[in-house]
Amino acid sequence: MSPQKGEQRLELSPIVAGLWRIVDWKLDVQERVRWIEQALELGINSFDHADIYGDYRAESLFGEALQAAPALRDRMQLITKCGIRLRSAQRPYRINYYDTDAGYIRAQVEQSLRNLHVEQLDLVLIHRPDYLMNANALAETFATLTHEGKVAHWGVSNHSRSQFELLHQQHPLLTNQLELSPLQLDALDDGTLDQAQQLGLRPMIWSPLAGGRLFTGEDEQAQRVRAEMSAIATRCNIGLTTLAFAWILRHPSRPHPITGTGRIDGLRDAVAALEVKLDAEDWYGIWAASKGHGVP
Repeated sequence: MSPQKGEQRLELSPIVAGLWRIVDWKLDVQERVRWIEQALELGINSFDHADIYGDYRAESLFGEALQAAPALRDRMQLITKCGIRLRSAQRPYRINYYDTDAGYIRAQVEQSLRNLHVEQLDLVLIHRPDYLMNANALAETFATLTHEGKVAHWGVSNHSRSQFELLHQQHPLLTNQLELSPLQLDALDDGTLDQAQQLGLRPMIWSPLAGGRLFTGEDEQAQRVRAEMSAIATRCNIGLTTLAFAWILRHPSRPHPITGTGRIDGLRDAVAALEVKLDAEDWYGIWAASKGHGVP
């Protein structure tokens, strides 16, 4: 489904800043403001949140920075996710579970608006597939919240090709946020990246460094990939982080990889990948090292 007439397509920055670990960074308000400013200076103007990040505290920490420097809001795109009921001290659910009922989605969107101290969210994603999702009812929720001016665009995260199609037929989606890294290749084979390319809807990519396992993993796969990537990185005179992001960016679906670091050097390493032209032989060299065998 293409954008409706008159609807503007949101263009995210090539690299997206992920805030899921902001609580762990232990930055004071002014340090958070400076971190945002430095990210913007690097051309990163899309910031990825979720209501549950940091035990439901991450959005508020970012929102405090926007309160301290409100002019920053006009220079950025705010992305958040909802649809997971995560147990916490304040939310004593019996188990963790998914919820895409209208009331819960509305409540979480409105809470995110309050947390971030903004009037509209640029993009909201359904965080995980809800097996009890009523696609028609959820699409009506999307349309209502969009009409109210609370959400500009909608998407999903971790949805299969058929799950994406089911909801996309009811309401236009902007993106599917997927896991992809040199150590996690499922999206290359499960049809989700093919679908993104087919529809011209650029995917977002989470955990491009495999949660740090790319650097510290001692399992056989991580060691094989690290050895192959180290040789390529040395030849190209770049670091492993830059190479990992370049490997993802090489895919023709034109993905937006998400960083997860509070270090400005880490953001610079990710942005540097935009200048790397990885050839097919090196890309497949990393793929083969991850699989433990060559192409069929």
